[in-house]
Amino acid sequence: MRDQFVKHTDLVAFADKSVNLKREDAKEYREQVNRLREKMEAFIKDNPDVGLRKMLLSGSLAKGTSLKSLNDIDVAVHVTSPDAPTGESDLLDWMVKQLRKVYPNMKPDQISRGDHCVRISFRGTGLDVDVVPIYEIENDPLDRGYLYATDTGKRVLTSIPLHLEFIRKRKRSCETHYAQMIRFAKFWSSKRKIALGTSFRCKSFLIELLMAKRLDSGAVLTNYPDALEEFFAYIVQSRLADQIAFTDYFKASEIPSRGTSAIEILDPVNLENSIVNDYSDSERDTLVDEAEEALDAISEARHATTTGRAVDCWKQVFGPTFKV
Repeated sequence: MRDQFVKHTDLVAFADKSVNLKREDAKEYREQVNRLREKMEAFIKDNPDVGLRKMLLSGSLAKGTSLKSLNDIDVAVHVTSPDAPTGESDLLDWMVKQLRKVYPNMKPDQISRGDHCVRISFRGTGLDVDVVPIYEIENDPLDRGYLYATDTGKRVLTSIPLHLEFIRKRKRSCETHYAQMIRFAKFWSSKRKIALGTSFRCKSFLIELLMAKRLDSGAVLTNYPDALEEFFAYIVQSRLADQIAFTDYFKASEIPSRGTSAIEILDPVNLENSIVNDYSDSERDTLVDEAEEALDAISEARHATTTGRAVDCWKQVFGPTFKV
């Protein structure tokens, strides 16, 4: 008998307690961003030459896939000034100056440069807001622009609204479960990053798109032991060798042929951007190997003959805090 000791309901309870960002915390963080946005809108109205147009909540908080361990919020700010520098380093320095104008009551050290963003720090909550500037394309009907990717520093075409709609469409078709499966996979990934360091790479957007691919291919996500086992089995069996692409915003005939990179997962809003183009063969192999270990642990847990053994196996996936 499968799942005799750790059932779907146990994973739901674990997610509520240890994995998911609490609703009240998410509400507080969104309100925090809204206050930043309102101040920016008021400043832009009085100072149209500041070269900024709007702030958009992006990342996991906007998508509803945040983990309880969330310690920073991602936002994008559209840049319209023709005088804005074109190099990433100079652009971030310029952005720091502009944001200090927008938020004059903040101390200088609360608005600082990160590697690929500008960081706004709040002392009260201890939370950081990471601001990524986007060069706005004037009058673009899809609200697209160019940004420097936070992981690679590469300049890419993107659209925050289209990315959010891509996720929301799947959340509507698989209410609760699509987002929860993303959180489970991100939680697993976070534990592997702690254990393996920089040798393990598995960005959140990769997880979101892999889960979207599973859902679009007919996977049922309503039973979490089943869905997690099948998710890791998909990674292991495919070895992520095939191109992954979507037709939400493009025709199938527009999708290019598979390139030569170790993994190829095309950005749903930009077919020229593989979001994992910089992953090496070794990094793909590590990701697949870790997925195989998770798959083996889940398979053993589901056939365990004692509660203790089942829990120990799930701890191999979700870390030592897992319990039922």
